[in-house]
Amino acid sequence: MQRIVIDTNVFVSALIQKSYPYHIVNHLFLANKVSLCISDSVFEEYCAVFGRKKFSRFPDFYESAQKIISDIESKSIRYTPTKKIAIISDHDDNKFLELALECKAHFLITGNTNDFTIKSFKRTAIVTPKEYWDSFSS
Repeated sequence: MQRIVIDTNVFVSALIQKSYPYHIVNHLFLANKVSLCISDSVFEEYCAVFGRKKFSRFPDFYESAQKIISDIESKSIRYTPTKKIAIISDHDDNKFLELALECKAHFLITGNTNDFTIKSFKRTAIVTPKEYWDSFSS
């Protein structure tokens, strides 16, 4: 089964609109067709971002976010990265590369193409949700 790391922005997009992130989360992750890998720091970021007031303008965002947090807790595989990495200019995003390295993720899925300018890191392909859905989900 593919091991994937999902950047926070992908989950946020999945909660707001029914596009590629929504399909990845609902038709692959929640359907147990891929293994979502998380770390404590990634999970903490998910929880913090999902609770931001700016998302209150989207109907049912908080209720859906609480459900997805519960699903992430119960369905993902938790890792503890052992190596610190400083490649991404937004230093807070390096935790996703550290996790990808630790779990030997096949894919890191992110909509943040401004900071994730590299196409791969070690064994992990770094792709947008559209790239993943179109080319790698099968």
